[in-house]
Amino acid sequence: MSTSARRSAKPFAPRVRKGIILAGGAGTRLYPLTEVTTKQLLPVYDKPMIYYALSTLLLGGVAEILVISTPADLPRIRALLGDGSQFGVSFCYAEQPRPEGIAQAFLIGREFIAGEPVCLILGDNIFYGCAPELRRALEETEGATIFGYPVRDPNRYGVVEVDTQGEVLSIEEKPRQPRSNLAVPGLYVYGGNVTDLAAELRPSGRGELEITDLNMMYLRLNRLRVRKLGRETAWLDAGTFESLLAAATFVATIEQRQSVKIGCPEEAALQSGLLTVDALLQTISRMPKTDYRSYLEVVVEETRSLPGRL
Repeated sequence: MSTSARRSAKPFAPRVRKGIILAGGAGTRLYPLTEVTTKQLLPVYDKPMIYYALSTLLLGGVAEILVISTPADLPRIRALLGDGSQFGVSFCYAEQPRPEGIAQAFLIGREFIAGEPVCLILGDNIFYGCAPELRRALEETEGATIFGYPVRDPNRYGVVEVDTQGEVLSIEEKPRQPRSNLAVPGLYVYGGNVTDLAAELRPSGRGELEITDLNMMYLRLNRLRVRKLGRETAWLDAGTFESLLAAATFVATIEQRQSVKIGCPEEAALQSGLLTVDALLQTISRMPKTDYRSYLEVVVEETRSLPGRL
């Protein structure tokens, strides 16, 4: 997609306005990098990892965001992200004392969700080109929407099986003999009853509240949808040394060849209409003179030059 096309997108106001970034976990797969910091603050090329998850939510127009992390890491994340006003949104924060499963986010965030639909993204998942499908999913306020991404090694992931009409037939966690090649990435949209269903979950054999078990509940209720992410999209899980390097290489290649940035939350907020040009200029004025600031200055100039923009 051309630079001008990306920046001329009309403001988007989804029906699902709340989002959660789950940025907890022990990060043991990235030890010793995670000995003194959470993996979500590690760099993926030129930005902290959590910027990519945040940018995905902002591209979807999500305006209220809860960030969940460990008691030790939450102050560092809060220092980076602040209250969200620089992105035209509001942030709140909650602790996950122990990593007890992805679905635990809905119990921790029960007060934040308050019976409204919500989008959950994992802080170590990086998406590129998924905004159109995400925006369609954010128009659904009932049931659950997951995504399917074709991979060569589906046995490493949660796997969803669909029929020729796109209806979900089954969903399994790391099956030995996968029924399809569609992995379920760490991006989900749920109706406001998700907290009640999550409260019914029991810990799995590894002592966690499994997101696959939650999705199975929706499947049994015939309320589980899947949206396939096609060839124009990319999904990377940056939770291992190999995938962290692959993610950084992917981001660097796109940015250097196309002169656009992936995972730039200020630009994402501007594209979705969450942030005005004037507000972005105020944010830019507080930045040091860096390539990141120069990039955003170009974004502002190109946005102002668009028809109908001041």
